[in-house]
Amino acid sequence: MSDELLALSPLDGRYIIETESLREYFSEFALIRDRVRIETAYLIALSRDAHLIRDLTSAELNLLNTLSDSFSLEDARQIKDLERTTRHDVKAAENFLRLKLAPTTLSDLIEFLHFGLTSEDVNNIAQAIALRDSRDQVILPALDKILNQLADFIQKYESTAMLARTHGQPAVPTTFGKEIAVFYMRLKKQYAQLESHHFEAKLTGAVGNFNALLSAVPPVDWIAFSETFIHGVGLESNLITTQILPYDNWIEFFNTLHLVNSILIDFAQDMWRYISDDDLKLKVVASEVGSSTMPQKVNPIDFENAEGNLGVANALLEQYARKLPVSRLQRDLSDSTVRRTFGVALGHSLVAYASLAKALERVEANESTMRAELEAHWEVVAEGAQTILRAAGVSDAYNQLKSLARGKEITKVTFNQWIENLSVKESVKEKLRTLSPLSYVGLAEEIAKKVLKDNSNTKDTKVTK
Repeated sequence: MSDELLALSPLDGRYIIETESLREYFSEFALIRDRVRIETAYLIALSRDAHLIRDLTSAELNLLNTLSDSFSLEDARQIKDLERTTRHDVKAAENFLRLKLAPTTLSDLIEFLHFGLTSEDVNNIAQAIALRDSRDQVILPALDKILNQLADFIQKYESTAMLARTHGQPAVPTTFGKEIAVFYMRLKKQYAQLESHHFEAKLTGAVGNFNALLSAVPPVDWIAFSETFIHGVGLESNLITTQILPYDNWIEFFNTLHLVNSILIDFAQDMWRYISDDDLKLKVVASEVGSSTMPQKVNPIDFENAEGNLGVANALLEQYARKLPVSRLQRDLSDSTVRRTFGVALGHSLVAYASLAKALERVEANESTMRAELEAHWEVVAEGAQTILRAAGVSDAYNQLKSLARGKEITKVTFNQWIENLSVKESVKEKLRTLSPLSYVGLAEEIAKKVLKDNSNTKDTKVTK
């Protein structure tokens, strides 16, 4: 039996292929590795920026960088062994570095490892970097793919007329491309919010006041040092903290991701309904099975899988918004276990994005059904007819169309007979005769074209950070 079959979480079992890229950022190994990276970078900064310790030689800098850059699974296991004694994960990482530096020329600087820091100074920086890098290298590229697929759908179906529905009932027509354009623009706006988000981190000590650092070495400008260090790892510095970083900034990111996922839930449900109504058809793959008992079935399982995983992800994202802003006094530890699930929320999001991308590859418009639906519902042009009559000065135009069409299915013949019986000018009748469900789509096609034109630089965008 393979490890995947023994996995407790589906992210490490059934969906391991889809989520494997997140291990680089949110596995236990990644967090331990990143703690070591922060600790070694901090020791270097104490020499280079604070001038608190002696200058480091090129060989010593290379040694510290190698400890960080070449950190191995065996190194992580050693730290986990140390943690069994310390029962403190960050202290275990510090002790690991002490053992590594003891036989080197850096042995005289061992006491400056983790100097004046609290564990949260290390942890919050490591996790902020993980959130930023996973966004840039994993989440945004996955959303890029969906945006590009949606853009292709808009272009292909910009003029494909279909029956719209409001309250689930037949409504005035639209085009399939325009309806896809709505989701495209909603997603694109939130994508931009995700992409431009700047993650905050802090390096301020046990309760946020630099107490230990100031008492040990008063001459150093610790505020400037902190800002320089945080900016040096590509993060925004927050100097007004308790022991922990106020997570408001991270929650803003999670809330945007939550909205992205909610938009995609809406999209998945609409696509499911279109498939159910036969407006869309699924491509048949001969080797696949749709039901264990019904041989004819071709199911929208990828849209359904996406909807389910997006819901699980959003449940966690909502918990972050509830839990992380709240901490007793200067800190309690209830946030720590919650923060360890960031990879889970992103993992379920990523599974959903992959499912949506697969679903979009396997679905296409059933234009014959769309056309037949429109022809069967001439009552949907009643809106246009009553507006033409109103513009011509006909009184009570709305109620005339209400009497004709409300709660009824009108045919082309019925509609044209109604036109002939009207007591209006022939020019008005001519306008009414131009109405048909197939052509009564307003500016839907133009709107779809405008979306593509205005966002032409988005298609085939590659995320490079």
